[in-house]
Amino acid sequence: MQRIRTVIVICIASALVAGCKDDFLEEKRDLTGINEEVFENESTAIAYVDYVYGLFQPASNSSNSFYWSLAVGGDNLTRTTEELSGQTDINRPWTNIAFHQAHALPYFGNRLSSSISNNTWTRIRQINIFLAEIDNHGLSEEVTSPLKGQMYFWRAFQYFDLLRLYGGVPLVLEPQDPVGANGVNLEVPRSSSSETLAQVISDLDEAIRLLPGEWDTNNWGRITRGAAAALKGRALLTWASPLFNRNDEQARWQQAYEANLAAKNLLEENGFGLFKTGSLANAEAWGNMWFTEVNNPEAVIVYGFNNSTTDQLGKNNYWEYAARSTETNGNGSISPTKQMVDAFPMKDGRYPGSSNYSYDEKKFYKNRDPRFYKTFAYNGARWPYRENPNFVQWSYRWYNATANVAGNPNQTTEKQGANASGIYLAKATNPNASNVDNFSISGTDVMELRFAEVVLNLAESAIGIGQLNEGKQLITTIRERAGVENLDGSYGLTEANSRDQLFKAVLDERRVEFAYEGKRFWDLRRWMLFDESSPTVARLGMQGQTLNGTRRTGYFIIAKNADGSRYQGDSDPLLASASGAAPVINREPSTYPPGITTFEQYVDYLYDNHFEIVEKDDLDPINPAGWVFSWYDQYYFFGLSQTIMNSSPYLEQTKGWNGLSGAGTFDPLL
Repeated sequence: MQRIRTVIVICIASALVAGCKDDFLEEKRDLTGINEEVFENESTAIAYVDYVYGLFQPASNSSNSFYWSLAVGGDNLTRTTEELSGQTDINRPWTNIAFHQAHALPYFGNRLSSSISNNTWTRIRQINIFLAEIDNHGLSEEVTSPLKGQMYFWRAFQYFDLLRLYGGVPLVLEPQDPVGANGVNLEVPRSSSSETLAQVISDLDEAIRLLPGEWDTNNWGRITRGAAAALKGRALLTWASPLFNRNDEQARWQQAYEANLAAKNLLEENGFGLFKTGSLANAEAWGNMWFTEVNNPEAVIVYGFNNSTTDQLGKNNYWEYAARSTETNGNGSISPTKQMVDAFPMKDGRYPGSSNYSYDEKKFYKNRDPRFYKTFAYNGARWPYRENPNFVQWSYRWYNATANVAGNPNQTTEKQGANASGIYLAKATNPNASNVDNFSISGTDVMELRFAEVVLNLAESAIGIGQLNEGKQLITTIRERAGVENLDGSYGLTEANSRDQLFKAVLDERRVEFAYEGKRFWDLRRWMLFDESSPTVARLGMQGQTLNGTRRTGYFIIAKNADGSRYQGDSDPLLASASGAAPVINREPSTYPPGITTFEQYVDYLYDNHFEIVEKDDLDPINPAGWVFSWYDQYYFFGLSQTIMNSSPYLEQTKGWNGLSGAGTFDPLL
């Protein structure tokens, strides 16, 4: 992000709040937090608010920023989906589910203390202090109203995040004294889930009332009333979904519909909408939306980064570095799975078997949804960057002279190191990014909530209340922007007509549109889609998509000789020497074989004649043998961990989990 001002303010605020206790922001003896002078000056009041923004966002140099989660402080939620492989505490086998095990997420937090660390309850306390003090020190309403609106938004954001993981939680709406006489005032019991939701909605309604519809250029990226309305729509959609709405109550879907329609209208009135700059063909506009920052109509809630190299001002996004291959000076640490490659439909919006285009597993990249080519960099794909606009990513493998060709290949063309899955993530990588500094000086912002989500939230809500044509039409607007062909008048959705068929269609669309943006885990949970035994899996016909008992896999692209046998040798079979000859065939020749006129056709020729596709099954753990993704229904509502139960034994444990006094009794469905 080019605008440095916001980062300066955040840095100033961080320094003031954390490092100046003997000066301007000296803590008071009653421990209410911060000297009143903070609230007497507009600039320091703004700095306080910007400091709170920083508490909720990924840090500088974050390599997983697009799917970073506040709840786990990293990517473990995405690794508990089909998007990424790897063992986490909530996808590994356990002998039993218990509150003292690591699968009882610590996000609920510890009992409030005088610590200034960044955790759930200190964030809420900082917000509550501000809301309690800001109107008491002479600043005008014109100044305080939008500041309060932003703080109401972040309090709602925090409570909603807790709600969708735990159900109801203690509602703390006033600053607490962490070292009171006996601590009794800290003993706030869990509110019901419905009460917690009501507080989230109340805070968001207040934010909508207080916030502007848009900010000036210098303040772009701040929360608007449209952003607050969009989060309200997300919250009510979650409440209407099967996780909370086991009886499919229509009133909940109606609430979600009204909230999301209001959010869409409010955002559009203030200049927000789907990013469509440039051509829609081949997902050109879709792929470029990440690189427009100020006044980007798609960016409803945005996490800001910049490309400053100054220690005190810089907040660089390492996403580009993490995604790019080591052959280009990247890190190659993001390894998409075959399961996500298979999730993308064909270019007419239909899946193999019903598409007008035939699907060939040997050339899995052919005729796919245009977003496929903006999401993945496969073997033979062009993946430009500033210093090499014609760079081609090669990721094939072969066998050395002594290897067993019946086993896995032991040589790779990627001499600097290959990623785990044989295919790379290209989403939101900038064709103009420079590898001079290993792609590390990147200011690409993260859109935590895009306008496309508002559209799909509204589509799902419309389907929920039986307005099926409206729901389908809204899905088609997303596909139209992505450049999907419209051969059937419905962008490939002709066969989706019933309520459940359209629910499946919108979930499939979200999986593609928001791939690697940190949304999939929440969609799988709110629709309870992790295991085939789930009633919603049967309803939607999604038995082949469940994760429980499976393994995430990748690709071996194995080089072959002209006769079809697997190549063995010490030299790269497709890399030309100084003389221009390659042991098997030159992967980037100056002239092509007869009948081939483009590089894309030549890549097809290589796949037909010199590449073999083998599923790679070592992404997930291979030790112990037989490891599979393991989901337990208790994870639909997490229990409170032993740490919090020991310090706050008055809290009721969640049903399905044990606690200090036996089985949990708190019902998250109330």
